[in-house]
Order: sequence, then C-alpha cells, then structure tokens
Amino acid sequence: MSYTSLTTALTLYRGGTLTLEQAASYGGVEAGKLASELRSRGFDVREEDWDVLAETAN
Repeated sequence: MSYTSLTTALTLYRGGTLTLEQAASYGGVEAGKLASELRSRGFDVREEDWDVLAETAN
C-alpha cells in the first residue's frame, strides 16, 4: 500500500467513481481498512456499501 494510491482511492470513493470494494482494491487494502481510513478523515461509508463491510466482518 502506498500513501498516494490510498489517497487516490479515498478520493475516488468519496466522489462516487468507485465502490468500496473497488477503491479498497485500488488502494491495496481491505474494505474494512478503507472504511476506517474514511471515518478517520470524517467521511462515512455509503449505505450501499454497508453489506460489503458486514461480509468482511464475518
């Protein structure tokens, strides 16, 4: 994971270009880690991606 790819992934997710799974893949992290990074920056996971987080939690 590079800082640049993670930052780009977060930006693309927030802009609605990528889904949570796509952005996580782009950033080289798991979906849960990307969600954590979003929250730490004051952004929420979109409602349509909650099921992805539920699946990764199991």
